[in-house]
Amino acid sequence: MTIKWNANLYDQKHDFVSKFGESLVNLLAPQKYELILDVGCGTGDLANEIAQFDAVVLGIDASNEMIQSAQHKFPALTFETQDAALMDYTHQFDAVFSNAALHWMKQQDKVIDNIYRALKPHGRFVAEMGGKGNIASIVRALRKSMEELQLPFEEQYFPWYFPTAEEYQTMLENEGFTVQMITLYERPTKLQGDDGLRNWLVMFSDNVLQHLSDHEKELVYAKCEELLKPDYYQDKQWIADYWRLRFVATKLGT
Repeated sequence: MTIKWNANLYDQKHDFVSKFGESLVNLLAPQKYELILDVGCGTGDLANEIAQFDAVVLGIDASNEMIQSAQHKFPALTFETQDAALMDYTHQFDAVFSNAALHWMKQQDKVIDNIYRALKPHGRFVAEMGGKGNIASIVRALRKSMEELQLPFEEQYFPWYFPTAEEYQTMLENEGFTVQMITLYERPTKLQGDDGLRNWLVMFSDNVLQHLSDHEKELVYAKCEELLKPDYYQDKQWIADYWRLRFVATKLGT
């Protein structure tokens, strides 16, 4: 499944993604000369943060548009267009880092297996992703909007995977990871401006709405705003109901 991204809109209206990820970089605690893989690096802001610790970073993303933007912004770093479900590294990295990306990857078993193989023995996997309950109100509004507009909601176009902490810990442990910590927490997230929800939908719901015309998409955006405004628009500010799953896991063995 190919997901289209608008790198400029991502940087201009959705920089909260990287800003919230800065505390995750602190949890990663990059060390000098460590080789670190940033999976789903987007436009490269957190890869650049990691590099400030004198670690060596490779940023990968399935979106060529995102990688081109990252390389333009941070020419001294290395970025590659690559699907995490298809990557093939063996015992190469001291750590794998990922922020706000894993929930876009439907082939979780392959992704976790590839990350495990990419790590050196005792390497760490530090990540945050959407978890159970993430954007539940927005998903409900999308479904209800399309129902009221008599437009089909195609389940196969739903691009996200939002697991519980227990579910994801089991997946990690089944692969061979030892989970040091895993937590699912609520993080209401402000969206920029009066058109914050619309910009969010344009940026992130394109896959869900890919079978609709531009006019039909506009109708869905407007209907979602109508449905969500009573509860999620406060003091001229849209709030998205984010739930995040954050974890630290270690690869053992030789």
